[in-house]
Amino acid sequence: MVMKSRNDHLEMLNEIRSMMERSSRFISLSGLSGVAAGSFALIGVTLIYLYLELVPFSGNLLFTLKNLLSDKWGLSFVDFLFLDAIIVMVLALASGIFFTTRKAKKKGQKIWDKLTFRLLFNLSIPLVAGGIFCLALIKHKVWFLIAPATLIFYGLALLHGSKYTLHDIRYLGISEIILGSIALFIPGFGLEFWAIGFGFLHIIYGTTMYYKYEKE
Repeated sequence: MVMKSRNDHLEMLNEIRSMMERSSRFISLSGLSGVAAGSFALIGVTLIYLYLELVPFSGNLLFTLKNLLSDKWGLSFVDFLFLDAIIVMVLALASGIFFTTRKAKKKGQKIWDKLTFRLLFNLSIPLVAGGIFCLALIKHKVWFLIAPATLIFYGLALLHGSKYTLHDIRYLGISEIILGSIALFIPGFGLEFWAIGFGFLHIIYGTTMYYKYEKE
């Protein structure tokens, strides 16, 4: 009888804790969206190497005048780079919305509410600042700092928004910042670091989150 009462109390406490978590954190974020985003990032990086006919980790990817004047597949390198980046971003966002919406529906949770907008707002502050910073780097032709800057600002965005979603995202943010900081001091390997941060780390993080919170 005592054991049953204790179990009932534990069940009640767990239910209260779950309700509080749902009301204060966006927990519908799907691990599969991370896997998809990482996969698209790796495909995008692979296309850049194919365009430039370079081998990863060869140390030849400093954005020299030769690279910038490349013309292949009917596109200049700059046009190809921007097109590649936009397609990767759109596919990553679309997959994120799809998997996260699907998870929310399965759990009977709202996907768009004040908490969602709060999360997006806090994520957007470092991302917008990072975007402006990267545009300045492009204007001043400081190409080798662009990839490290995107990793650092993205990591800061994850840290800034982590208080409104799963705590685990903090570790991904910290990893991105560390990776970007290392890349600052190793010019010529920015794309490799970018592939590790946005590609492999996303896949590892997404897989871990899926098996931790979604796998039944």
